[in-house]
Amino acid sequence: QVQVVESGGGLVQAGGSLRLSCTTSGSSFSIDHTDWYRQPPGNQRKWVAGMPGSSVRSVAGRFTVSRDNAKNAVNLEIDSLKPEDTGIYYCNVRGLRNIRGTLIPLDLWGPGTQVTVSS
Repeated sequence: QVQVVESGGGLVQAGGSLRLSCTTSGSSFSIDHTDWYRQPPGNQRKWVAGMPGSSVRSVAGRFTVSRDNAKNAVNLEIDSLKPEDTGIYYCNVRGLRNIRGTLIPLDLWGPGTQVTVSS
């Protein structure tokens, strides 16, 4: 069984930085893409940043996505945090899983990690 878990959330002051981690565990799988989403209180989940499985690092404004192969994790670093960054951050992993020689699509979400930015 393949599982995805986010970690690193918490309460942070505006202007600070935070690093979230998305760790995938299990066996016989490959990752094609990892994406981070944010769901603010009372709102829909929206895409924040992402990276193909072949990439090591991707920077877009305040958001940096990077891969940690040693921990089988994809990190999301957010700089210059703003109160509007508050929400539950989810990781979505897509790829393939090999089950007895058959490749099956993998599309998993983690349970999320709460980020609260105080002004």
